[in-house]
Amino acid sequence: MTGEARPRRADAQRNRERILEAAEVVLARDGMSASVRAVAQEAGVGLGTIYRHFPTQEALYHAVIVDRTRRLLAEADRPSPDPGTGLFTFLGRIVVDAAQKKTAADLLAGAGADPKAGTADVSRDMRQAIERLLTAAQEAGAVRPDLRMPELLALLSGACLAAERDQWSDGLRRRALDVLFDGMRPRR
Repeated sequence: MTGEARPRRADAQRNRERILEAAEVVLARDGMSASVRAVAQEAGVGLGTIYRHFPTQEALYHAVIVDRTRRLLAEADRPSPDPGTGLFTFLGRIVVDAAQKKTAADLLAGAGADPKAGTADVSRDMRQAIERLLTAAQEAGAVRPDLRMPELLALLSGACLAAERDQWSDGLRRRALDVLFDGMRPRR
């Protein structure tokens, strides 16, 4: 064996995707009381099927976090005719996603597991995607040229933490991000 992972059978891959989708639904609905049994019922699979893919509840919730982040990353790769709008839309999605991932992260932390364990690759990929979008927006003149990644990540982290902790309404999130994004635009 060369150490390479075998490709999953098509039905196994579909089951894995259904389980992850169901886990998101159950986490959103049940919050901290989410259970693997409820995920199995939502996905229409047996507990054994879940445990073949995810040996522990923590592994399942880690996979939910990574899967959500990978889907978000795919959005960063979609071309946008307006680089400024592309950057601001993506940053807004990150804030929405952060609030939605909070339950999975809380469950992992409550179980004594590190919610960020095993996410180094997707975290690196996320930083690279943000940097690409920032550079394109700056080159298009849509974002102030003195904004650098450390400042942008600090602002984004603050917005994500506030949205997570305070469970921002859609309206509050839009208004707060409008103010943040206005500060990122070039001075006229």
